[in-house]
Amino acid sequence: MDDNFDFDLFVIGGGSGGVRAARMAAQRGARVGLAEVAAMGGTCVNLGCIPKKLYSYAAHFAESFEESHGFGWVGEAPRLDWDTLKANRAREIARLNGIYGQLLKSAGVQVINGWGTLVDAHTVDVAGQRYRAKNILLATGGKPSIPEFPGSDLVVSSNEMFDLAPFPRRLLVVGGGYIACEFASIFNGLGSEVTQLYRGHQVLRGFDEEVRGFIAGEMAKTGVTLRLNTDVASIERTADGLQVQLLDGSHVTVDTVLYATGRVPLVAGLGLEAAGVKQGKAGAIEVDADYRTSVPSIYAVGDVTARVQLTPVALAEAMVVVDALFGPPAGKNPRGISYDFIPTAVFTHPNIGTVGYTQAEAAEKFGKITVYRSDFKALKHTLSGSTERTLMKLIVEDATDRVVGLHMVGADAGEIVQGFAVAMKAGATKAVFDSTIGIHPTMAEEFVTMREPVKA
Repeated sequence: MDDNFDFDLFVIGGGSGGVRAARMAAQRGARVGLAEVAAMGGTCVNLGCIPKKLYSYAAHFAESFEESHGFGWVGEAPRLDWDTLKANRAREIARLNGIYGQLLKSAGVQVINGWGTLVDAHTVDVAGQRYRAKNILLATGGKPSIPEFPGSDLVVSSNEMFDLAPFPRRLLVVGGGYIACEFASIFNGLGSEVTQLYRGHQVLRGFDEEVRGFIAGEMAKTGVTLRLNTDVASIERTADGLQVQLLDGSHVTVDTVLYATGRVPLVAGLGLEAAGVKQGKAGAIEVDADYRTSVPSIYAVGDVTARVQLTPVALAEAMVVVDALFGPPAGKNPRGISYDFIPTAVFTHPNIGTVGYTQAEAAEKFGKITVYRSDFKALKHTLSGSTERTLMKLIVEDATDRVVGLHMVGADAGEIVQGFAVAMKAGATKAVFDSTIGIHPTMAEEFVTMREPVKA
């Protein structure tokens, strides 16, 4: 312990990465302070993954009630009470906020409420009070980015979607990324008339091309109107709602316009320039392989670095920093991270689960590849009356027989893909997949029963 400092580690940001780093460092005996200006838990707990998944569950009930008739259930479906859903979600999020606060308190972390600003390489100012720290960790996350255009003050971001009042009968979602697609699916399921607008040729840029087309088709079947290759020109409030003028000359009138056109690092007011911390594109904090910034005593993890913007990645990065600064747990080696084969899910209706390379990426990286695909109606829908189909796809590197890409569009895709991610991280080959016995009848077994490659 260095008496020249108030803390061994000072964390700015109480989201997933910041809380994990603070807790674990304190448990190793370090003196830790953490500054947070908003509710504990960050985007994921308050305005992202958790409330979004709860609303996704809520949105699935409408189709489940409808599908139940094919299984012999009769009677009218219940109706959604939007205010009850909002209140129940808020109560659960408040419970999680309390748990995060208690975890920090139990670990011995000093939590300071307020905005943390860097003064220099070892000093943080929070509401006029200055704290000296041997090391500082920046984990402030990101925020939605909304462009300026005529009427941009009339739109909302994903932050406001969970507490809209009243419920939007007509919703326009602008954007083609996973956040836009998820909210389009969720509010369509909850009963909104949803139009999704994207300036590109297809939604979910960066995902496998076949997955992109497949989910667009499935979302359209559920009732989402997808309009591609166009953008918003202007928005004005009228007696009938918000009139949105599009670049192609057409217009659409809605009650709410959600802009989900990307997120940027939350760096304004952090004092990065004063401390000499270098920034890159969109203000992202630049870090080396050990998450150290251009200032040796200052580190950064999670969305504020704009690398892989996923909660579990921020948690893993936080552990690398803690191990580097305070040593790993007894008998363990310091942790590192490989960014290969990070699984991810998109909670559209149906879900997407993916791990590894897209077909195009694999062809470019590995040269010769073999692709296996299956497109089918799930057993459930043989009676449900739904036309929903499932897509499953494997990409194999010919030279090694290793499975380098695995993609799924279908119910519970995230749950299914998580297990396969372990196998792929371990280097599983197609032969290993083929020799694995499937669980019957499940959709997941399709990944270990695909035998016929797609003809090139």
